[in-house]
Amino acid sequence: MTTHPVRIVFIISLLLLSLAPLRGQDSKLTGLIIGTEATVDYTTFTESRTANTREMAFDGDLNTCFASWERSYTWCGLDLGTPHVITRVGWAPRVDSHGPQRVLLGVFEGANREDFMDALPLYIIDEQGTIGQLSYADVTCSRGFRYVRYVGPDDARCNIAELEFYGHAGSGDDTRLYQLTNLPTVSIHTLNGEIPYDKIHEIPAQVLIISGDGTHLLNQPATTRERGNYSRTFPKKPYRITFDRKQAMPGTSTKARKWNLINNYGDKTLLRNLLANHLSRLVHMPYTPYAQAVDVLLNGEYKGCYQLSDRVQVHEGRVPVQEMTPADTLGEALTGGYLIEVDAYAYEGTSWFYSDRVNPVTIHHPSDETITPRQFDYIRQCFNRMEQNPSSCLDYNTFLRHFLVGELSGNTDTYWSTYMYKYRNNDTLYTGPVWDFDIAFENDNRTYPINDKPDYIYRSGGSCAGNMRAFVDRIVIRDGAAQQQLLTIWDEVRHHGITADQLELWIDSLADQLDASQRLNFLRWPIMNAYVHQNPVLWGSYQGEVANVKRFLSDRIDWLDNRLGYTYIPYAPESVATVDASGPYLVYDLYGRPCGCFYEHPGSCFYEHPGSTSLHALPAGVYILRHGSSTQKILLTP
Repeated sequence: MTTHPVRIVFIISLLLLSLAPLRGQDSKLTGLIIGTEATVDYTTFTESRTANTREMAFDGDLNTCFASWERSYTWCGLDLGTPHVITRVGWAPRVDSHGPQRVLLGVFEGANREDFMDALPLYIIDEQGTIGQLSYADVTCSRGFRYVRYVGPDDARCNIAELEFYGHAGSGDDTRLYQLTNLPTVSIHTLNGEIPYDKIHEIPAQVLIISGDGTHLLNQPATTRERGNYSRTFPKKPYRITFDRKQAMPGTSTKARKWNLINNYGDKTLLRNLLANHLSRLVHMPYTPYAQAVDVLLNGEYKGCYQLSDRVQVHEGRVPVQEMTPADTLGEALTGGYLIEVDAYAYEGTSWFYSDRVNPVTIHHPSDETITPRQFDYIRQCFNRMEQNPSSCLDYNTFLRHFLVGELSGNTDTYWSTYMYKYRNNDTLYTGPVWDFDIAFENDNRTYPINDKPDYIYRSGGSCAGNMRAFVDRIVIRDGAAQQQLLTIWDEVRHHGITADQLELWIDSLADQLDASQRLNFLRWPIMNAYVHQNPVLWGSYQGEVANVKRFLSDRIDWLDNRLGYTYIPYAPESVATVDASGPYLVYDLYGRPCGCFYEHPGSCFYEHPGSTSLHALPAGVYILRHGSSTQKILLTP
């Protein structure tokens, strides 16, 4: 049988056309041109509706361009009429000397609402464009969109010579969405495009969080506003998100309405707060705030690498005390739970007081809106009693562990802002969580270099609210029992992850995770070679910034060992019973003070050498045991 060759070619051509969407060879899409209307007329530098219009981004002429009148949050795109799965985008920069960099960090989005409140990112441009040439990128988002657009980067007037969208008709699905980097992407779209401008006004928003390598989407209504104190003065603004309903964030099962986006502007490693949280877990603080590095978009504009984190509040999975109501004013109900903060900014709030020893204290829970005068007076009296007699009213375990995180990190703000909480039917105040480490780990010109100082950072230039320096002195300098407890805790944590080698591995791993995101962040905020906030030194690169943290932390561990009079000796892999018993064992406490001399006895663990104290009579704790040239640690339990 003979087959006509022309027919074979025709059939193959039809087959190839039918497979085009699967091969990423979709046709160029057209539709109603939409976008920002007000443009700039560069000949007169005046606002226009006829010069450099949005239509010029789709006219096929690389020598014309769209240029908006406003410098930021402007865009142009297409109404495709029906949903289409976008498989490819193209762009060309305006023909002028600044054109190539004006497309850098431009963002493509797709939406099915005309106001783009439900928009998802399609692609971010991470390289400069080329004059007179279209650049292309494949799109991996599997959802179909009716509306597509290009949002210009900050301060660029959206300058774009030409845009192209490719795809095929269809609603698609959510099997694969686009993340800007390997980190979760947080995309916020506000009602009418209003930009958060203070800490008071909550702006309606839709928040989308893409995680799991594009396989998981959280899409919920919320409000947003600015947050923070000094951090609000930076050009990279911090934000708070309040969902309409409780939501869990990537990597945590805790559901809550309020979450923070911390800007970390002055921290060029973008990991100091994450590292401090790691230290908090290593020292076994009861509660360590959730934190996850993320990439943030606001109304389609790239804002940078942020830290998505808990809000410090009384809540299940957060500060672990009972929530109070205005009805809790008598008896046991009045006793808790409370969340307070020794706070240098307390005077800016509503519910706060000066303690008897002139420490400013903010009451966070009960909140400003619900706290009663009786509850206010009760927690104020509790704090004053604790100041008067810390050993009976302050939980030293959490206080000293919190202290160690502050000193190990070299955090000059440890006692500028210190959280404490109180359980119901319990007279004790507990310290925590740790918070705010952007100028820790050798990032403060007021205290640099920290490890050259002869004393703790809180006594050597650290910022302390009120009289907190004197308060801490009473515990860690003048309380012998607290000093012994501090040393025991330090020995414990030194053997559970607080070593230079283990922390360096953890920092390297985190820096690798942040690498793609930090690159975009410092394209958006080119400050690597500029002094911002309290930077003491310009290390010149992201790798140099990270190396500085590792170097500081390794030296700081040695510094604290010396300050505490402590010698790190790894625990022996086998029990003491296997050690040669041909001579006496000398036993010391962790300060190196002798506790006795002992021999091993076949019928028991130890028996005392004449004139010494029985080993079993020693208090429970960790001791150093020396036999000849062999040294190891033993743990005596009650």
